[in-house]
Amino acid sequence: MTSSIPPLGLLLDVDGPITSPVTRTIAIASIVDDLVTLANVGLPIAFNTGRSDVFVRDQVLKPMLAAGLTTSARVYGVCEKGAVWFGGTLDTFGGVQVDESVAVPADAVAELRTLAAAEFGDTMFYDETKRAMVSFEQRTDVSSASYLAAQKLFDSRAQQILDAHGLDGFRVDPTIISTDVESIDLGKALGARRAIELMSASGEIPHLWRTVGDSRNDYAMADYLHENGYEVAHVDVRPADGVPDKPYRIITEGDAIHDEAGARFLAHWVRELA
Repeated sequence: MTSSIPPLGLLLDVDGPITSPVTRTIAIASIVDDLVTLANVGLPIAFNTGRSDVFVRDQVLKPMLAAGLTTSARVYGVCEKGAVWFGGTLDTFGGVQVDESVAVPADAVAELRTLAAAEFGDTMFYDETKRAMVSFEQRTDVSSASYLAAQKLFDSRAQQILDAHGLDGFRVDPTIISTDVESIDLGKALGARRAIELMSASGEIPHLWRTVGDSRNDYAMADYLHENGYEVAHVDVRPADGVPDKPYRIITEGDAIHDEAGARFLAHWVRELA
């Protein structure tokens, strides 16, 4: 373990602040460069997301590696809202871990997939990369309005399937580009806890934190850190959905939203620290 305490830790949602909700990739090049700069100067960075480890690997980590991420940089992935996790450094990488106890039962998964393919295939697709959650994502060739209209009906039908299987420990959780069917034990607070546990195993934990997200659920990251004695501020990259009253500072990036706001946030800390 390293002996110096980093000046800042970052807990970052991926969809919205880092990847574009339109392209589902990192569309602003400075985001990659700034993430690499901050990681290489010693900041621990955890991506706390509902996305799969495969998505984080391909869309976030591979571009960071290509941009010069060092093998000693402390970068972590907490995926599927805490069901899947990996990280440390490239020198100490120990593989992907999965909590099988929170996986959606296979018979319900099969029924949900059949429903989506038979009746909603023109607006959404099944995410083949998830290991515990079940996710149905908006097709990129479909407008947001068309998808959201279909999503409401799909979500209702998905809940009926859960009820029919007696799965009261699972929920249907819609976002602006997908619907997740997941254990009620999952969430961004669990993801934050996993991230701190991962970081503790590979180095010192900073006292000062920034969490970044685009949904009200993402505030749970800052809630967890605040409740556990850390100094934290949350960066909301989609404040139009409503900014809650919290005991910590909430930051917005002017009129910028989504990945443009994420890019401004990262650029600020590069100026401050790098």
